[in-house]
Amino acid sequence: MSAKLKFEEALNRLEEIARILESGSASLDESVKLYEEGTRLIQLCAGRLNDAESKILKLSKDAAGTFSAEPLDGGTDRE
Repeated sequence: MSAKLKFEEALNRLEEIARILESGSASLDESVKLYEEGTRLIQLCAGRLNDAESKILKLSKDAAGTFSAEPLDGGTDRE
């Protein structure tokens, strides 16, 4: 698996792996290989999402009408 794989491609492959594993059509050996590939894809997607989130800024406006940008905190306080 290449680190140059686009997020969307990795997500599509992950969905395909999930369908195969859920169907029960794969042999045990194939299922283990697919599971391992899926684990790597999850790590890749999570890393890309974390990178993207760290680049997103939250734009705030104070009482005086002045705007400021701050890093998105990633908490549950999303608007």
